[in-house]
Amino acid sequence: RQRWRADGRALRKLPVHVGLVVTEEEPSYADMASLVVWCMAVGISYVSVYDHNGIFKRNNSRLMDEILKQQQELLGLDCSKYTVEFANQDKTGQVLNCQSTLKVLSPEDGKADIVKAAQNFCQLVAQQQRTHSDLDVNMLDNLLSSTNGFPDPDLVLKFGPVDSTLGFLPWHIRLAEIISLPSHLNISYEDFFSALHHYAACEQRWGK
Repeated sequence: RQRWRADGRALRKLPVHVGLVVTEEEPSYADMASLVVWCMAVGISYVSVYDHNGIFKRNNSRLMDEILKQQQELLGLDCSKYTVEFANQDKTGQVLNCQSTLKVLSPEDGKADIVKAAQNFCQLVAQQQRTHSDLDVNMLDNLLSSTNGFPDPDLVLKFGPVDSTLGFLPWHIRLAEIISLPSHLNISYEDFFSALHHYAACEQRWGK
C-alpha cells in the first residue's frame, strides 16, 4: 500500500479521470477489478470502465463484488469512504473505502447519449427556452447525462488488439491521451504503472 501511494506521488502528473476500455471479447472481472483498485491506490479520483458489449454494465454487481473483495485484500480499511455509482442508474448504496468514483459504461452512454442530448436541445429550442446560437461546448457537456459530474478523461487505457475505442465516450475523449495495451487479462501492476508513467511524460499540446 505504501508503495502504491508513493508511486502516485512520484509521477510528474497524475490523471484525474482514467477510462479503462476493453475491446476483447471475454472480459475478466478479476483483472478489471485489479485495475480499478490500483487506480484508487495511486490516487486517481475518477474511473470509467467500458466494454463494447456492455457486459460489465449488465453485470455490475458481479464487478462490484470483485472490486470490494480485492479492495479489502489490497487496500484494507484505511481510506475515506466513498459511494460508487453507475451511469444512468441510481447510486448502488454500496460503500468502498477510497476517495475515488467509479462509473461503468456501455455503448449506450456514448453516441446514443450525444443523440439524446441533441434531441433535448432541439426541444428546448422548440419551446423557445434556448436559441440555436446557445449551443456550445459547455452546453453540450451539460446535456450529456452519462458523465454528469465527471470531468473528461485525461487518459484512456485501451486493452486488446482492436485499434479503436469502439464507441467509448467519443465526445469526451477528444483531448485524452490514449495508450494501448495488448490485453487486460493477467495484467500486472508494473504494466499499469508503466502506462501511467508514459502518460506523465507526455507533453500535451492541445492541438498546437
